[in-house]
Amino acid sequence: MKAYQLTGPQTLEEVTAPDPEPKDGQVLLKIEHVSICGSDTHLNFHPTLPEEQYPFAPGLPCHEIAGTIVESKNPNNPVGQRAIILPTFDQGVGMTNGGLAELIASEKVIPLPDYGDTSDWVMCQPAGTAIQASREWGTTDDKTFLVMGQGAIGLSTTAVAYRMGAQKVIGVDLDDYRLAKAAELGASLTLNADRDNLVEAVMDATDGQGVDVVVEATGDSNGINVAMELVRRQGTIVSFTLVAADDPTVLRHQEWMRKEIRILPTNAAGAIDPVAPIRDMVGLRDRGWWDPAELITHRVGWDDIPDAYEMYSDRSDGVIKVAIAIE
Repeated sequence: MKAYQLTGPQTLEEVTAPDPEPKDGQVLLKIEHVSICGSDTHLNFHPTLPEEQYPFAPGLPCHEIAGTIVESKNPNNPVGQRAIILPTFDQGVGMTNGGLAELIASEKVIPLPDYGDTSDWVMCQPAGTAIQASREWGTTDDKTFLVMGQGAIGLSTTAVAYRMGAQKVIGVDLDDYRLAKAAELGASLTLNADRDNLVEAVMDATDGQGVDVVVEATGDSNGINVAMELVRRQGTIVSFTLVAADDPTVLRHQEWMRKEIRILPTNAAGAIDPVAPIRDMVGLRDRGWWDPAELITHRVGWDDIPDAYEMYSDRSDGVIKVAIAIE
């Protein structure tokens, strides 16, 4: 099969790789569409990693994948079924295969309806992580929210919190075009962290108390400390941010203890059940609750993959989500 693999910093090369063979309980998916996640770029594509980490396995880095099953060793997932599929995951290694390829084998399968394009349905994968976060923060309608970082995960969380009845959703980002999208999705107040004094603005909006829940999705190692300034006493921080191993976070421990803040990590790929929230997001889209495909700003093909990763890494051309056709 043809595939791309990361062979060096910001270097994706096309290669020929062996076709994967599904094991018992797995399916073989013919990949039709994929999308890029922020973790693909800021943890893998953009930085200079230790030389021994290159090359990545064929297909990596990419984990937002949809297509059609062409071989099955699982009776629950027949040939011809359309699906989102999650890469195999080793707790000691991470993802062991990926979507920048024609085929992928895995046991983590989320069936899709027979209608609509898989480029739209694949957006339920990142949006599903926002559903998972909602299960961490509990009830929604009695809470105020602040979502730091309005990339795809932050925007999905803004949409989910608003549709679940949040009293107020505040969106924070560095790019005005993403803040405009946050307002479309339900944020009643948007703040640009480059221009606005976040603490003053948030306290003004919450009668000096701070918000009940901060969702931290910036990718910044200091994001957790900024979140602690903005959350109320005994409030909750849900963190999506994955920080590189050589960029340790220094937690302001006394502030955490003084305010008695609950800090909850959410890690979709390594979750105990990573399939469930994505499956539930598929069901919500099917019922018309929210369509995360509205986050797609760019649609490109196979030959455009390296440029698409550059664009996503640089946050250029108004990018939010890129749907990539695997042909």
